[in-house]
Amino acid sequence: MAKERRDCLPDDGAVLSVGDLLDKKGALIQGGYAFSQVKRYDRSAIRGDRSRIKEWDYYCFGDDKYAVALTVANNSYMSLASVSVLDFDHLTYLTRSRMGGACGKKLKMPSSCEEGDVAYKKSGVTMNFYNSAGERRLVCEFKKFDGKRDFSCDIELDKPTGDNITTAVPFKKRKQFYYNTKVNCLAVKGRFSIGDDIHEFASGASGVLDWGRGVWPYRNVWYWSSLSCRIDGREFGLNLGYGFGKPKASENVVFYDGKAHKLDNVKFEIPYTRGKPDYLKKWRIADDAGRLELAFFPMIDRKDRTNAIVLMTDQHQVFGKFFGKVTLDDGTIVDVTDKIGFAEYVRNKW
Repeated sequence: MAKERRDCLPDDGAVLSVGDLLDKKGALIQGGYAFSQVKRYDRSAIRGDRSRIKEWDYYCFGDDKYAVALTVANNSYMSLASVSVLDFDHLTYLTRSRMGGACGKKLKMPSSCEEGDVAYKKSGVTMNFYNSAGERRLVCEFKKFDGKRDFSCDIELDKPTGDNITTAVPFKKRKQFYYNTKVNCLAVKGRFSIGDDIHEFASGASGVLDWGRGVWPYRNVWYWSSLSCRIDGREFGLNLGYGFGKPKASENVVFYDGKAHKLDNVKFEIPYTRGKPDYLKKWRIADDAGRLELAFFPMIDRKDRTNAIVLMTDQHQVFGKFFGKVTLDDGTIVDVTDKIGFAEYVRNKW
């Protein structure tokens, strides 16, 4: 019976309809994608292993000088708040995280990407993601971020007005799933500081929200790339991702002037040196229909590797510059030149 239920789920190319995400048994009702968050997520509807629930809000934003990434996550058996600062002039980065024990419902994550606040406070770290009626403000303080100096930021993000990419992804076990929305091209205003050093983000700075909720398997791998910028005065974004799910997730999309243009299969060609991935050499990223052809020139490999026997992560979030061409649905070709974004490879046992 379980096998029949899994087989009858639409494939990854299906367009999601409006309705509940999970049925009464906690199984994903429909797999596929949409250009808005049409499915209703309810944590209390989950019937799978509650220790496998993972919920996070991840923001990454910046200009040509700096990028900042902020994460708050409720992974059931642990809570997490993380800050990364990337310096593109000096090709350096610093990431600091604070982890706590099992939090369950104590760390409340919103059931929608469109509204709901996130609040985290623990051991010298305070993060508040305010989101009311689409007006977003990110306020963070991280004591002794670089060992001595404190990090702080106060960032305003304009209300999204265009399409996003939302996916509902099944896994092999019927009560496991991933529900995700990526919101690209969020206009950024504000500043961050480390001690007395202050950076005010330049006009045209932009970012992305990665809003994720799900029940994940223990082992997983994913590839993800994101770009938010302006080309010829218009908003342009890329969200490319694959590698997990049964069937595989389909979140490959181009954003242009607020409209989403769906792509099919995309592949990241990561170069190898002496039999090992060489993340700081040029990548090729392309689709199988000839609509996407990008060269990605890495600048910084923001890497994190942890191996604690039961828990393991091997993450390479590589920031760099994109060059190439993208073809929109109507055949318009958009040239991408010297635009900073990231592409990543992540392998987890968690």
